[in-house]
Amino acid sequence: MSAPIQQREPVGYDRSFLDEYRPNESFYLSADTRQHLASLGAVPGEKLPPGTYLRQVFNRLLIDLSWNSSRLEGNTYSLLETEQLLELGRNAKGKDLREAQMILNHKAAIELLVEASSEIGLNRFTICNLHALLAQNLLDPQVCGRVRWKLVGITGTVFLPLSGPQVLEECFDQVLHTAAAIEDIFEQAFFVMVHLPYLQPFEDVNKRVSRLAANVPLVRANVCPLSFVDVPQLAYTHGILGVYELRRVELLRDVFVWAYERSCTRYSAARQSLGEPDPFRMRYRRLLHDVVAEVVRGCLDRTAVVRLIRRYTTENVPEEDRDRFAEIVETELMALHEGNIARYRLRPSEYHTWHNAWRS
Repeated sequence: MSAPIQQREPVGYDRSFLDEYRPNESFYLSADTRQHLASLGAVPGEKLPPGTYLRQVFNRLLIDLSWNSSRLEGNTYSLLETEQLLELGRNAKGKDLREAQMILNHKAAIELLVEASSEIGLNRFTICNLHALLAQNLLDPQVCGRVRWKLVGITGTVFLPLSGPQVLEECFDQVLHTAAAIEDIFEQAFFVMVHLPYLQPFEDVNKRVSRLAANVPLVRANVCPLSFVDVPQLAYTHGILGVYELRRVELLRDVFVWAYERSCTRYSAARQSLGEPDPFRMRYRRLLHDVVAEVVRGCLDRTAVVRLIRRYTTENVPEEDRDRFAEIVETELMALHEGNIARYRLRPSEYHTWHNAWRS
């Protein structure tokens, strides 16, 4: 893979690479590797709803995954610049606006994984919507979330992706059907990291989609997410080229395993510092989100907030939980700041307008 491109023989898409894979019989990851990753990523204690782990480390993961996935595409934003963009909405001076858009698109895609954690899967809805979010304002709106219908090329490789809309559709469905049939979540995650870029089902942004899609089975199983923290760009590129040109997964597999080990180290420490999740907050997570978002977007004062909480609790919360629910809403509003508004999908301008009125 380090040989000059002029010395490498052009190669096209080989469907047998996909056809020969048999879910739960073929494995890219050895049994020992799968067991090792499971022991690292597992959440001790009782089984919790999908996405619980992701929500606990959401603020840190949002920055880490947005930055690292963008960095692997050649984005030049620093980690600090990424943090300022996501938390304060500040574009870095002298940077291409497309770089900021790429990072903001990652934020939207990660929020989808959180908000729809019980509904996502390795299916067309999830993968196409991840593409639409990651490609927003970077590609023609007509191609966002759609399987491509034209020939594409990839810079820096002699690999020639598959062409022909009909066969692309067939292979895309086959990739998703095969992935969904895999029982081991880590094999699932790695399978989509291999086969989505190899197929190139979309006009562009395929590798970004594969990295976010690799998190889907992890989110659903409520284990540590994968943020590609500290992954060298060259190591990842060589791994992808090994798949493209040789149909070999060893290099990319080593990157995947190492990246997951690093992610587990990072987020297990963060999670331990947070303690165990509050079951009450988990039960009313969506309703809490809606109330706080409505308060801020409506720029409501304290009197209006009391009326709003009373209406929401009367309509949606059992009588025995209403006082606790109201207390938590008030606590959330008091703790709201620029660094945590992303969880409510609020813009900095909305927060500042509300906060100025709230303090007056």
